[in-house]
Amino acid sequence: MTASAVAIRRWGARARAYPTGVAAFSLLVALLALVPLFFVAWFSASVGFDEARRLIFRPRVGELLRNTVTLTVATTLLCAVVGTGAAWLVERTSLPGRRLWHVLLAAPLAVPAFVNSFGWVSLTASVQGYAGAVLVVTLSYFPLVYLPVAATLHGLDPALEESAQALGHGPVRTFARVVVPQLRPAMLGGMLLVGLHLLAEFGALQMLRFPTFTTGIYEQYQATFGGPAATMLASVLVLLCLLLLLAELWMRGRHRYARLGSGAARPAARVQLGRYTPLALGSVAGLTALALGVPLGSLLYWLAIGSSTTFPLGELATAALTSVGLGAAGAVVTTLLAIPVAWLAVRHRSRFSTVVERSTYFGHALPGIVVALALVTISIRYAQPIYQTTTLLIVAYAVLFLPLSMVSVQSALVQAPPSLDDAARSLGTGRLGVLRRVTLPLVAPGLGAGAALVFLAVVTELTATLLLAPIGTTTLATQFWSNSDSIAYGAAAPYAALMVGISIPASYLLTRFSKKVTPR
Repeated sequence: MTASAVAIRRWGARARAYPTGVAAFSLLVALLALVPLFFVAWFSASVGFDEARRLIFRPRVGELLRNTVTLTVATTLLCAVVGTGAAWLVERTSLPGRRLWHVLLAAPLAVPAFVNSFGWVSLTASVQGYAGAVLVVTLSYFPLVYLPVAATLHGLDPALEESAQALGHGPVRTFARVVVPQLRPAMLGGMLLVGLHLLAEFGALQMLRFPTFTTGIYEQYQATFGGPAATMLASVLVLLCLLLLLAELWMRGRHRYARLGSGAARPAARVQLGRYTPLALGSVAGLTALALGVPLGSLLYWLAIGSSTTFPLGELATAALTSVGLGAAGAVVTTLLAIPVAWLAVRHRSRFSTVVERSTYFGHALPGIVVALALVTISIRYAQPIYQTTTLLIVAYAVLFLPLSMVSVQSALVQAPPSLDDAARSLGTGRLGVLRRVTLPLVAPGLGAGAALVFLAVVTELTATLLLAPIGTTTLATQFWSNSDSIAYGAAAPYAALMVGISIPASYLLTRFSKKVTPR
């Protein structure tokens, strides 16, 4: 057989093995996620070069850029340190009450960032500004790093560390050379989510009086609805998102972390804290008090003594049912869209799959108001039947929160050995059968974690819901914001308390799922 014939046969085998159907569907998901980006690019191009330069190169944009970058860098690094440190204490030390602390350290996800800011600001205005913004958003977002890192530490095979120690490596060197590389996907995935959240955060920073691109865009859109200045600010935010994605991709590298089998079915040896036990307990207790005690204590305070506090049971029930329904629908749709993209990116890594996977993150870095305006423009021009419908709102949630599900599903997939898929295929099982009988059972905890994260995000979403919800539709977040924006703290408190109450079960399930994402 000639060399050309062999090359053609190999190419044909690769072509048959490549899942073209999954690739085509993943491309459609990526295009949907890129709709807001296309909107920003099209509008920016229509402005003209001279006008765009005038709108971008001005002192106000420089201030917003400095604020956004410094806040994102500081908070992302702090979340990495706090989240990883807390995960290590819970999973690898003799910390008393580890199960309770695991739940409490994940619980801040049940408190939306703007409710956390509300709790701090309504008690003291001294938190307003850069230092307060770093403090409050770190307390809100560190669980996004804590959960995946704790799950990875829980699932690591202790034989890897034991082998390193048998070769003469001490505890510190073993941790640095064996454990940390295994934590890299979880840490970087969590840090990426923190960074994307910060680029798009509006409510918390508005309350903290710390201007960033998101608050600047909102103010510009309020002044001139759909004006060019706001869109040019959004274009700079898109560039920041691109830099963040490229930085995370570069730091992640091309390492693979799956192993065949589940490793040793035994826990790793825990570090005995000894005399440092009170210090460790004080650290996690202080972190929990700041992240949960302050906002929840503030809510109880305003519920008890607020002069504007009322309990409109009918409005509360309607808003709660609407929030839960939208959260469930958004979680299901978003997770279903994330599965093929994550599977393609992990199982068939290539330039195409990497571009498709990275494309799904842009919507999450843009403010909800930009995503909403993009979808309003598209629906009015090309899909009028879905304008002002719940369908369009669910699409917006999918665009905004697809990365939350993507990170969880990918974290599970990279730990599931592809050799099991190959073995099932060699036994005659088709692609759908392999997906249903092998892959999905392995990544089910990741799917659950991603769905829980999306549910939490949808229940607490604010700006896109304000613009896209059908007339007469109210959620807990929108009702809370309308009251807190008019400084009616007592009237806002019941909606915030109910929002937290609905989010707590999802946060608890998230802790359960995260323990199973990397099972032993």
